[in-house]
Amino acid sequence: MSTITSEPESTVAAKQFTSHLHPTPSWFLADHTVPTGREETWRFTPVDRFKVLMGESASDQIAWRISQHQGVTQRLIGAEQARELSLDAPVDVVAARAVAGATNGATLVEVAAEVKPDAPVVLEVTGDGQDGAAHLLLVIGHHAEVTVVLRHSGVARFASKVEVHVGDGAQVDLVSVQDWGVGAVHGGQFSVLVGRDAKVRTIQASVGHGDVRLVERAQFAGPGGDLEQLGIYFVQAGQHVEHRLLVDHNHPRTVSHVDYRGALQGKGAHSVWIGDVMIRKNAIDIDTYESNKNLMLTEGCQADSVPNLEIETGEIRGAGHSSSTGRFDDEQLFYLRSRGIPEEQARRLVVEGFFLDIIRRIGVPQIETRLTEALNAQLASIDGITHEAMLDERPVEAEL
Repeated sequence: MSTITSEPESTVAAKQFTSHLHPTPSWFLADHTVPTGREETWRFTPVDRFKVLMGESASDQIAWRISQHQGVTQRLIGAEQARELSLDAPVDVVAARAVAGATNGATLVEVAAEVKPDAPVVLEVTGDGQDGAAHLLLVIGHHAEVTVVLRHSGVARFASKVEVHVGDGAQVDLVSVQDWGVGAVHGGQFSVLVGRDAKVRTIQASVGHGDVRLVERAQFAGPGGDLEQLGIYFVQAGQHVEHRLLVDHNHPRTVSHVDYRGALQGKGAHSVWIGDVMIRKNAIDIDTYESNKNLMLTEGCQADSVPNLEIETGEIRGAGHSSSTGRFDDEQLFYLRSRGIPEEQARRLVVEGFFLDIIRRIGVPQIETRLTEALNAQLASIDGITHEAMLDERPVEAEL
């Protein structure tokens, strides 16, 4: 297993702030202790389920399979070069293990400047029951226009670290689908650097059966960057799905919009969404809004949702957040039923409308089809639930 012995001095990570919500990033594995569950960043997580990603077992490298496109290259690079290119050091022991476990080096995928591939660049990981890790760096040149899809499937205990550098003026869609099988455990760090005047959209879709915990971090390389982060997740009985977001507005005239939506059903289904936006003192004239909505389809579910704003300047265009968790909207159901739509079909239409707004924005037909199939499976499994059982709790919403 490789170990990291030196800290790069010129990475973006060195300029990042730290707080109780965001531990100090470090390449030193020894700086990241195994959590107990009492730490602020781990208090919602069933730590024991993810400990398999924190020890020596997460030391076998799992390779990415990458589709071929003109203007897109891939190669393995050594740990030292990966650190020099990095924008964000590991923030927890899982990400540090992902780096240490990439014993053959990090996978570097480069999209040339001004390239416009005619199809999505697809990177796939398929588990076959192993414990493993991967470190991926994706560098997109200036004014490129590209869609990148990360697909995770099969069964694995997988620690990952993904870093995406988006060049100035580029237009990029990043889609990550966690479609694991029963028994999979996936923890990782997903970091994005948005270039000057670049436009980036990320879509995170956790729709499989495994336990997932992703730390998603975004920052800007210059003014004018525009970031949209979309997410959907379906959580089954006994499953844990956690998305922890940080958007660091570290440059002026930048924009970020976040919209994550989840559906939970079955005893012990548990989702966690943490949305933190940092607006630094120099980040004047920025605009940001984040939203998380959770739909509880049955009894016995738990959705933890914590939006947060940290603001160091008042010279901004806007900053807000909202969070809601509840049952079906009885007003929507009443309207549909008053139009002659049967109750069961009305419930399905409400759930479809809740998610299809995001699914249809993905722009990758194969992924849209897979997510629609996952949504239909969710809907099929709730057929027969009575109207009265779904309306015993109104959504609770907080907005700033």
